[in-house]
Amino acid sequence: MRLSRESRYAIDALLVLARHPPGHVVDAKQIAVEASLPPAFLHKILRQLAIAGIVTSRRGAGYALSRGPHAITVAQVLGAIEGERALDTRCIFWREDCSNENPCELHFRWQELRPEILSVLADTTIADVREANPPAFVTRPEG
Repeated sequence: MRLSRESRYAIDALLVLARHPPGHVVDAKQIAVEASLPPAFLHKILRQLAIAGIVTSRRGAGYALSRGPHAITVAQVLGAIEGERALDTRCIFWREDCSNENPCELHFRWQELRPEILSVLADTTIADVREANPPAFVTRPEG
């Protein structure tokens, strides 16, 4: 499975918000600094998360989680950024023409694995990710 850089940035931004007290509003610039994200790119991602109801936006003030980090799943975040159907329809090789009628080389295997992966993503919350990645140990690979 290959996810976009936007999805990674969205999770990183949500981790910043999850490390603040519930309801605490954080300015987008501060989120960018704490997560080492490009500010202009982050605004687009935060808007998508707000449209999906994952964060709330307070004009001129910043962003906060719309609910606790235990109630936000990675699947919801990826759905907001990648599109609701992207995870269960996208070819593992990202081939546009891959389908049951025109399968790629790993289509049969990916069809078997996809439901399991989606289940894990639906069962993993931002709180789980936060607990597995303490701030001192979060590193971002280049690229």
